[in-house]
Amino acid sequence: MKTMLQRPIALVTGGCLVAAAAGGQSSYATPETFITIAGTAKLSGSADGTNGGAQFTWPEGVAVDAHGNVFVADDFANTIRKAAPAGTNWVVTTIAGTAGNYGSANGTNGVAQFDEPVALAVDIHSNLFIADFGNNIIRKITPLGTNWVVKTIAGTANSVGGSADGTNGFAQFNGPTALAVDTHSNLFVTDSFNNTLRKISPVGTNWVVTTIAGTASSVGGSADGTNGAAQFDQPSGVALDSSGNLFLTDTINSTIRRITLAGTNWVVTTIAGRTESSGSTDGTNLVAQFDEPSGITVDSADNLYVADTFNDTIRKVSPTGANWVTTTLAGAPGQPGSSDGTGANAHFNSPNGLTVDGAGNLYVADTGNGTLRKGQLVTVPNLTISFTVARSVLVSWPNLGSYTLQTNQNLAAATWAGYGGSITTASGSNQVTLPSPSGNLFFRLTH
Repeated sequence: MKTMLQRPIALVTGGCLVAAAAGGQSSYATPETFITIAGTAKLSGSADGTNGGAQFTWPEGVAVDAHGNVFVADDFANTIRKAAPAGTNWVVTTIAGTAGNYGSANGTNGVAQFDEPVALAVDIHSNLFIADFGNNIIRKITPLGTNWVVKTIAGTANSVGGSADGTNGFAQFNGPTALAVDTHSNLFVTDSFNNTLRKISPVGTNWVVTTIAGTASSVGGSADGTNGAAQFDQPSGVALDSSGNLFLTDTINSTIRRITLAGTNWVVTTIAGRTESSGSTDGTNLVAQFDEPSGITVDSADNLYVADTFNDTIRKVSPTGANWVTTTLAGAPGQPGSSDGTGANAHFNSPNGLTVDGAGNLYVADTGNGTLRKGQLVTVPNLTISFTVARSVLVSWPNLGSYTLQTNQNLAAATWAGYGGSITTASGSNQVTLPSPSGNLFFRLTH
């Protein structure tokens, strides 16, 4: 996907100007350029360090705090890592757990133990919450000076799992895979092997677990409905929007579900994707297709971003009226890789967790590559359309840089660069003169 800043002009055959289209430019897409900020692709390990000097074993979950620090659940290393921005660099340290040492012990820093931590969330007080998948428990990590103190807040460590609601250690989970936290410190957990969505509420010093959607079963389903009438099939991602609506990646169903609070009930609907119809098609509502999506996050404008794991892509699901429009933001379906770039030129390898910061930057746990990636918006200058005395078209933009100007005579057709080909402009040149067209002509500047 490319940045497309376009402005049309209207001409009749013979080059006689009728009118220039009103209103300046329109932004038809805002793609993101993805770069690798920590780790080196295919170099697995647990080393702390800066940028590519750091190593991850199997990064799955990511979360970002208000200070721009990115936290990573390094699943197979059984550790929680912190990637802190330092100028243009990223410094990775291990804040909890010790690589290669699995268990369920609570404690400070490296004394704490995990068993395949897969997901995490950060609350407004900078506390971390961890889905400790192998232990079937939920953990809380509290910053204390320069230390990090780990304790178990829900569930009792065991490898078998269960589905009981209850308080603290009386609650049971079976494969918790993702969590989200609201401003009141309520946690929402995808309990994957139970095929349910759970809520963990703080009550004094206790944590009370209830099942809010789905009914515990080892057999999945796909039914929309209220509370326990809804069905999921191994949900593995959950996120909250600004209105308190929950969004869930229903992984085996390859769908995106919405869970809305109605009084004391929770109503589940499918907003994107088709059950048991995996694919990579972009489109509106159920026309869109996914292939076992995992991580999901929501930006400040309530756009959803999804790690479409088996497609090796990052998808965007945007609310448009009552509809949801899915587009591929980055990556190429069926083309796993590790290259940085924009749109389809970026490549991922089984991406899992992702999160978005307040500035709209995306952070992705590129699990198969063992790296942490950052996506940031691409910006291009505004276009100005004018005409020379000879009735040629002069296209210009205010700032210098290397861009590609493309033209198209029909926005309904994907035939960009069909009129005279694409024109690459190098630094020092910020205008292009084209011969007068014989009909409508649209321009876009790409980067």
